[in-house]
Amino acid sequence: MGTSDVPVLRATGVTKRFGHVEALRGANLDVRAGEVHALLGDNGAGKSTLVKMLSGVYQPDDGTIEIDGRAVRFGSPREAQENGVETVYQDLALASTLPPGDNVFLGRELLKPGLLGKLGFVDRPTMRRRAAEELATVGARVPSATVPVGSLSGGQRQAVAISRSLIWGRRLLIMDEPTAALGARQTHFVLELIKKVRDDRGMAILLISHSLPDVFEVADRVTVLRLGEAVMTEPIANCTTESLLGAITGGLTLGPKKEKA
Repeated sequence: MGTSDVPVLRATGVTKRFGHVEALRGANLDVRAGEVHALLGDNGAGKSTLVKMLSGVYQPDDGTIEIDGRAVRFGSPREAQENGVETVYQDLALASTLPPGDNVFLGRELLKPGLLGKLGFVDRPTMRRRAAEELATVGARVPSATVPVGSLSGGQRQAVAISRSLIWGRRLLIMDEPTAALGARQTHFVLELIKKVRDDRGMAILLISHSLPDVFEVADRVTVLRLGEAVMTEPIANCTTESLLGAITGGLTLGPKKEKA
């Protein structure tokens, strides 16, 4: 885990209202370089709102967001990306008919050098080569550089989305339910991929998940949101399933059934 005193990301007292609904009520969160920080909470706890705020979809009504100690206010997802924040959403936002290289550079295509580039010709061989190199560095294999991502497995599609984020992201990688709907083998692959990115790249990773086994497998620290507030932030080593469930539900945990006398 990173040891810098200044976290890559710090959100302090962040509030977001939608009419009379207060989705976030002074939430706090910090994510450090070289750590996987899990963000937990029940449906409606404010996780999605906070993630959209960190990725530039929403702007906070109150509070501050800092990147490397510098206050920022993202007016759009592109501004978040320009500050090194990349988000892998649950739906991955991949074009199923395009190959990995085209997806990695979707919306940020590389142009051919010289006159052809000035005329708008896209350099697909370079895009596919760089995408293949990035996939190789994270230990992912795809059948071909030209195969459409719609024909890949769930784990391979996650690898393409993560590789896209690694090429463009420099500071923070946000992953929204990366193992949802994956089988056991693909889930293991994605979790190992997350650990490899943390260990090899030293990136700050914010992991949103409903899967406590996944959290215990890869997280270094965990923050629990409840009703728009951060009610718990702890090293994962200090947590148990019961303590996390208690924080998520407000103290209600189910013990073992008692047999009737």
